[in-house]
Amino acid sequence: MANAPKKITLAPARPIPFSKLVLSQANVRRVKAGGSIEELAESIARRGLIQSLHVRPVLDGEGGETGMYEVPAGGRRYRALELLVKQKRLNKTSPVPCIVSDPAGEILIDEISLAENVERAPLHPLDQFRAFQTMRDKGMTEEAVAAAFFIDVKVVKQRLRLAEVAPALLDVYAAEGMTLEMLMAFTVTPDHARQEQVWAALGNSWQKEPYQIRRLLTEKTVAASDKRAVFLGLAAYEEAGGTVLRDLFQDDRGGWLQDVALLDRLAGDRLKAEAEAIAAEGWKWVEVAVGFPSGHQAGLRLVYGEPVALSEEERAAIDALTAEQERLIAEHEADEELPEAVDDRLGEIEAALEELGDRPLRYDPAEIARAGAFVSLGHDGRLQVQRGYVRPEDEAPAAAGPQGAASGGEGGAQVPANGGEAAQPAVQRAVITIGGAPVAPEPEEEDGIRPLSDRLLSELTAHRTLALRDAVANDPQVAVTLLLHKLVLDTFRFRTAQGCLEATVREVHLAMQADDLKDSACARAVAERHAAWKAELPEDDDAVWDWLAALDEASRMALLAHCVSFGVNALHEKPNPYGGMGVTEQGLRMRLAQADRLARATGLDMVAAGWRPMVGNYLGRVTKARILEAVREGAGADKAQLVDHLRKGEMAREAERLLAETGWLPEPLRLASDLHAAVDAPEQAAGPEEVEALPAFLAGETGEADRGDEAEAFRIAAE
Repeated sequence: MANAPKKITLAPARPIPFSKLVLSQANVRRVKAGGSIEELAESIARRGLIQSLHVRPVLDGEGGETGMYEVPAGGRRYRALELLVKQKRLNKTSPVPCIVSDPAGEILIDEISLAENVERAPLHPLDQFRAFQTMRDKGMTEEAVAAAFFIDVKVVKQRLRLAEVAPALLDVYAAEGMTLEMLMAFTVTPDHARQEQVWAALGNSWQKEPYQIRRLLTEKTVAASDKRAVFLGLAAYEEAGGTVLRDLFQDDRGGWLQDVALLDRLAGDRLKAEAEAIAAEGWKWVEVAVGFPSGHQAGLRLVYGEPVALSEEERAAIDALTAEQERLIAEHEADEELPEAVDDRLGEIEAALEELGDRPLRYDPAEIARAGAFVSLGHDGRLQVQRGYVRPEDEAPAAAGPQGAASGGEGGAQVPANGGEAAQPAVQRAVITIGGAPVAPEPEEEDGIRPLSDRLLSELTAHRTLALRDAVANDPQVAVTLLLHKLVLDTFRFRTAQGCLEATVREVHLAMQADDLKDSACARAVAERHAAWKAELPEDDDAVWDWLAALDEASRMALLAHCVSFGVNALHEKPNPYGGMGVTEQGLRMRLAQADRLARATGLDMVAAGWRPMVGNYLGRVTKARILEAVREGAGADKAQLVDHLRKGEMAREAERLLAETGWLPEPLRLASDLHAAVDAPEQAAGPEEVEALPAFLAGETGEADRGDEAEAFRIAAE
């Protein structure tokens, strides 16, 4: 007969007055760690002592019990009870439930203390998430849960959001199939089906970082920083039933707008309403789009308006703001750093003065009758209205109103000279047409490095041309050298001798350009500088000469540099092998070689100018082999191996992330002295046998499909 196992006898729990307890010197916990004693005391006060203390009788020198008990296991609980006694929230004689072990047993008191601390199993985070969810479902608010566990409400919201992830993914997390950071990424969207779809796509892949999960979950959304969202406002979008996805675990810059179609419709409706208000001013036409390309006013005559005079109230407001500004600056002149409140107030004053100084313009009613306006959104989401542009076909005199009518009010409302009621121009109801070609599906393509398409080359070199214009305008000495180079060739080589002196700069319009060109830092710098000079230029042509003569030398050089910069043309164009219209192969080589020389002279850095390789402007427009070549050059061969197995769309997006801060540039944007033949003596025309081949990235072009127009435009014509 087998021996029966020895029965285990558990020590019973019994109440012992707190005054009979002392902390054991054998307690192994010496270093303070974990939650504070104060929080544990509050927990005991709220819920009672959930776990008993383990104690042993204190013996005297002869081995007899003294009536006191030492606590080897439960030191934090003892200190929390001690704090409650000091706060007079617990009586010293209050009974404390204790497990009393035999002091004569074989188990050391130190072993008991160590075992009590190391054998405890921490709660799985998912169990905590679900417990918070259960308490909320039973009526506790998020604030109440936070107060009960002495944590921030934000933490409770985060853990509740984690508990609301798709149950199938929570099971994967519980089985350690994904990390907590990955689970956090799935909380961006509440759509369980979409969460499971993304996990199905990434689950078996070794490449499933949290940022990839967030990117896939938000790839069909619009960032809250998008100019359409800023223009409309999140409140209006949400009021119309739109959903905003938020990330509770990292900065999401306002979140993502999920219903893109709703955003487009609401932003389009508001933009159309703004345009109708502009059309009511009497303009012949109004063109509306979310964004216009750079140079969209080319070929149109600009009508100059007269700024509306300041009212007495506005003058008084400017005087008061200016006085306050000067006072604050004088009071804190000696301070190394302005107080935050003062700095904020100075910013408010500056913004208010700028708004008061931006005066509306009054136009001639006769000009309004044949001119139009462009209505669009700026890069910051503000409404942009460009009034007073006359098309060539509208230059014929329009039907004039009564002689002697004076213009008045913003928008040019007709004001009769006799002071009678203003005659409003007749305006037909605006005709609204919504255009925009659908995006063509991505064509299948063979792997291998193929030459860049004409359109992509034109877009890339348009970026470089605009950056060169900005660089030339900021370097008057180079601008003078550039101008003298043209004049010297004209003078000594008799290339363009057509009269006394004809040294002109003709603005080169960028016909093909990427969508982001007009919002680039260079484009804004050129536009702001142009507007500043234009504001100073006298309206009377006869006064321009005297104005130029009175300028100081630095201003004259800066103005010269600005004017010269508009003639910079570093654009790639497909050469015309038969001559005639367009550029020849030799002419293109000469143009690009001089553009390269100009870039070196101005110290142009396209990275500093703001160009970055992205899906829209390069990576999504070239073959997979070129994408891998870019990653290999910019981020290293090891990074290229991380993406070489991906589909083209995913590869392009990952390449954008990998190349974001590397400073990598495609060949057309680099200093290409090793790619283009230097043309130092353009007066020596080379024969056909002397013409060198174009660089590798220009030769043998295959006409890669151009990208369709992706921007949805709204046009309003008021006639």
